[in-house]
Amino acid sequence: MKRYQPLHTITLALVLIFAITGILSINGCAPTKAVAAKSGAQLWAENCQRCHNTPSPASFSAEQWETIGMHMQTRALITQAEREKIVEFLKSSR
Repeated sequence: MKRYQPLHTITLALVLIFAITGILSINGCAPTKAVAAKSGAQLWAENCQRCHNTPSPASFSAEQWETIGMHMQTRALITQAEREKIVEFLKSSR
């Protein structure tokens, strides 16, 4: 009887590597060129205004925008790079 254990182990390892790579790219560890080319204002308009009316940047303090950015990164499924650009835009527009 042949043993197929090593082949299954290799296959499982490859699947896990691809899954982890995909998760890292979604979470902002690998920003795309498209994101890098966009300004915080563009990303704010594309990601925040699509779901609700966004408040004026002066509505919240810099610290509050940081907290809001962390929350919305999860809710809006934006990357870390996108969040950072949006929050910097909001803080500089106050």
